[in-house]
Amino acid sequence: MRAVTSSRAVRLRAAVRRAPRALYEELWAAPADRVPGMGEPGAPAWRPSLLVLLIIAAACFAVPRTNELVTEASNGVSGWAVLAALTQSVVLVAGMIRPVGAWWAATALSVTTVLVTEPVMSPDRLFPWSVMGMVFQGGALFLLALRVPLRRATGALALTLLAGMALTLHQTQRHNLDLDRSAPVFVVALVLGAALRSLRLARKDLVVQAELTTEERARRALLEERNRIARELHDVVAHHMSVISIQAQVAPHLVEHPTDELRENLTGIRENALEALAELRRVLGVLRSEDAPAQSARHAPQPGLDRLGELVATVRSAGLAVTVSTTGEPRPLPPGVELSAYRIVQEALSNVMRHAPGASAEVVIGHRPTGLTVQVVNSRPDRAAAPSPGVRHGLLGMRERAAMLGGELATGPTPEGGWEVTAILPTSTQTTRTTEEAR
Repeated sequence: MRAVTSSRAVRLRAAVRRAPRALYEELWAAPADRVPGMGEPGAPAWRPSLLVLLIIAAACFAVPRTNELVTEASNGVSGWAVLAALTQSVVLVAGMIRPVGAWWAATALSVTTVLVTEPVMSPDRLFPWSVMGMVFQGGALFLLALRVPLRRATGALALTLLAGMALTLHQTQRHNLDLDRSAPVFVVALVLGAALRSLRLARKDLVVQAELTTEERARRALLEERNRIARELHDVVAHHMSVISIQAQVAPHLVEHPTDELRENLTGIRENALEALAELRRVLGVLRSEDAPAQSARHAPQPGLDRLGELVATVRSAGLAVTVSTTGEPRPLPPGVELSAYRIVQEALSNVMRHAPGASAEVVIGHRPTGLTVQVVNSRPDRAAAPSPGVRHGLLGMRERAAMLGGELATGPTPEGGWEVTAILPTSTQTTRTTEEAR
């Protein structure tokens, strides 16, 4: 039992020794919350208004506080009373910038004012905090609780109440004690400030989380679109590698007397094609996750510009007026270019149906010596579009497809009130290489 008592005494003495250091760190050294800028997450829109109202309130506070102190003080103390009232008003405004220092100044001013005026104070006056004194000290606690954690604000409240109790012990005459009335005022001021601080921090966390969620959605949509592009290119490349392998196997039989060197070269071509095909399937086949198309659709040929008529017919059956025109001299294009052009037209027409009700669309496919130009322009919609659920990343997918080929994508409104999508897809190997090197 003695050992337990001794251990408690040691801990108590250690806590008493640590108290000054803890008080210094909590209510002086530790910084308050930084006031958020107007454009930062969680910045209260009412902060400038609060500062203006606080300045007005401080100015209004100075007049009755001066009258109160001058009335209670003798002629020799009236100068101090005016100075104290003005200083207290300045401290209230300073609490918006330096709440910890302002609270210390407010407490010191209150204690000093009470000590100076107590000998000449009317016995009927509330002591130690008058009505205006409660307003002043409560305002300082409120501004402190707005900017520091509740633990630190509670410590400040405790010191304020201890200062009031100490003042009641240092009195030269009987007074109308009001600790039972001032304590609830200070507690309410602290709780209100702490609640507003918690609301501000919660709003800030919500804004930050919403921004992170938006970025995560955009990143996920980007990865999904890249996976989709990779799956489609996997089908295109795998098809051509299979054709190369079959042609290399059949080629010796098309020659009447093939030489051993020819057979050896064709066998090497076939083996290399099979190895490349296996490696391609091993690397890109993992992209066929459980959200991939059905087995029957996975082996269907990827669409190209030869199926653009089917796409336009489907869109027309849905009620969208579409015209298609071609400029330049058509020529065979790489499968990746045709696939990307088809998907860009498909996504652009889908956007017209979703976001431009009643509009018509025009598709122009331009064949150029160095590439292919895809342009989809829609007219002004007849009415506003209904809000569509989900996050829209169609433009992101089209831009990814153009960038994959070293091309460019431009989108924007037209002077007539419609929308235009223009993609430039290079087909020249040199052009693609130059674009990649420029990046």
